[in-house]
Amino acid sequence: MTKEELYLSLDYINATRRKRMDMARLVIANPKLVEPLLEIAFDIDNPVSSKACWILEYVVKANPEYILPFLDIFTRNLHTVILDSSVRPMAKICEILIKDYFSNTHNSVKTSLTNEHLELIATSCFDWLIGDHKVAAKAYSMTALVLLGRKLKWIHPELRMVLESNYAKGSAAYKARARITLEKLK
Repeated sequence: MTKEELYLSLDYINATRRKRMDMARLVIANPKLVEPLLEIAFDIDNPVSSKACWILEYVVKANPEYILPFLDIFTRNLHTVILDSSVRPMAKICEILIKDYFSNTHNSVKTSLTNEHLELIATSCFDWLIGDHKVAAKAYSMTALVLLGRKLKWIHPELRMVLESNYAKGSAAYKARARITLEKLK
């Protein structure tokens, strides 16, 4: 399947779980499609980019190793994602990668993520946390940032400050997640 064929297939995807899973299975069966999927995902002026992000999330959930050869592309372009329908799956992918990086079991994510990757993920997570995004993206970002703060010492004080300053104007869901996160920072 070419990038053009992948694009056309993505154009027919809707938000249903079944359609997203079917497309993710196609990519998992053809790992060479991950790179063009990423290219489409980061083509932010393209209406299909959000659909590519949805599929990428499902692929990474199934096996994070599919994205590892493309970590440079992924982390260097995260900051360009602005649509909520794209930010949420990208934040989820960051959470998955960071959870694997800090897990107690040996895995290839630990050896693939560099300090530069971690810094770029942290920066994007802070942008999503501070920006006008939905709670899901903010929650995934909080989880990633709490873990990243174990290695990058500047994160926890900044995270605490952001959560405390935005707490009063946050939704009930935001406040609940912020309370849990602030408790972890103690």
